[in-house]
Amino acid sequence: MSRVPKIIPISDLRQDASGVVKRLSSSRDPLFITQRGRATAVIVSMEEYEHTQHELEILRLLARGEKEIEAGVGYDLETVIAEADEILAEQK
Repeated sequence: MSRVPKIIPISDLRQDASGVVKRLSSSRDPLFITQRGRATAVIVSMEEYEHTQHELEILRLLARGEKEIEAGVGYDLETVIAEADEILAEQK
């Protein structure tokens, strides 16, 4: 079951910005801001923003890896595992 999005008009944000930010920081849900009845902005907590940016970076790396695989660039699995084992052995 999908959740109902949190939506407030920009006038509510103007009147109680501090309260809106406090409520937002305790929630992982985005807050949609409307102006003249239309969605104009989305606000998320800093924690949720950082989490989203981290996930986006992972997706970028995966996409780059896919392109490298398609281009025949990169290393075979055995080489990667051998190098990882060497690095782990050095750290002990």
